[in-house]
Amino acid sequence: MRTFIKFSLVIAALGLSTGIQAQNRDLDNYRQPDKRGVNVFESPKDTASTFDGVKVRVGGASTLQYQAFDHENATGATALIPIGNNFNLATANLDLDVALAKGVRMHLRTYLSSRHHPEPYVKGGYFQIDNLDFIKEGLLAETMKYVTINIGHMENNYGDAHFRRSDNAQAIYNPFVGNYIMDAFTTEVGAEVYFRKNGFISMIGATNGKLNQGANNPSATSPSVMAKLGYDKQFNTDLRFRITGSIYNSAYSARTYLYGGDRAGSRYYFVMEPTTATSSANYSSGLVNPGLTNKLTAIMINPFVKYKGFEFFGLFETVSGRKFAETDRRNFTQLGADLLYRFGKDENLYVAGRYNSVSGELDATQDIDVQRVSLGAGWFMTKNILAKVEYVNQTYDGYTPGSILDGGKFSGFVAEAVISF
Repeated sequence: MRTFIKFSLVIAALGLSTGIQAQNRDLDNYRQPDKRGVNVFESPKDTASTFDGVKVRVGGASTLQYQAFDHENATGATALIPIGNNFNLATANLDLDVALAKGVRMHLRTYLSSRHHPEPYVKGGYFQIDNLDFIKEGLLAETMKYVTINIGHMENNYGDAHFRRSDNAQAIYNPFVGNYIMDAFTTEVGAEVYFRKNGFISMIGATNGKLNQGANNPSATSPSVMAKLGYDKQFNTDLRFRITGSIYNSAYSARTYLYGGDRAGSRYYFVMEPTTATSSANYSSGLVNPGLTNKLTAIMINPFVKYKGFEFFGLFETVSGRKFAETDRRNFTQLGADLLYRFGKDENLYVAGRYNSVSGELDATQDIDVQRVSLGAGWFMTKNILAKVEYVNQTYDGYTPGSILDGGKFSGFVAEAVISF
């Protein structure tokens, strides 16, 4: 209730102070934050412009889960915290999207309440540039038909899985409740340049490699570089095919964040956590961080096929890296497959299954294998309201005898209600 009141007061205050009308505005080259944004990856690219002055779109999201999980580990392993069946913390986002000029848009997201930070804090913000008329009319007009530039402290575009994940309260794009086991997501200051033409997609980008910004320790972290290449084509009304390959490389870093950058937290509260766990401190329950904290190279390949109501999304990821104290690089592999069927002309109902596994060398003594099977279903009550339920079973193998994850397993149900606008 506290989160809902806080969310409502902020929205009301922004509306009063800026004179924004109650209805939301559709912006150019913008991924809609409702059902229309499902299976949209990079923001759309359209040379037509509706700009007729600065416009501010106030939006947001709120989610709530009810979970019923059991967990266990091997005899002699570190004791697990007792968990029961109940509601989790309600989470909320506030989004500001501003049309600043023809083909220029700003996005800013604030987590009003999240598992790791119950207090509000800014996730990040960036500019998206699809036209250079704001500098000089007609500047590079032919080139900008195909080019998009993103600049800011933003969610970096490594892989396609981050377009389908839950971003704190923004969970309407995710057909499941949980994200992938090895959750590639980070927000770093940088720039990305896209070229898209006739279905082909290319992107190159660079960041400063830091999640928490500061000018101190200037030589501790090198810039991180990213690239993506792919093809996305709607062949006819029934068939769409997309495939992309992405790479993210950090040559050296005081701490890499690609698999530890989600400060909002996991959806599976308290699973496989010790008796001293708290919701905020142990916010990554059920996830695997490979611990490649100082040098990291990650490659992800994502096929996507949608034929009528059937939908497949795949993930193959290989990651290598090490800590400074290690002499050899360690390697991890992640596999994922989502299979969905969306019912009816409007596809408001769906059923879904997911297989996800992570295997690799956690350290010299632990060659781990973590596997998850998820079954889910969802109902779009309106384009802004989604109710979904998921059954999940996750197992742990290869951990050191006596550790908390030795012989670990959790399973059960979680239901989630999402409002996004």
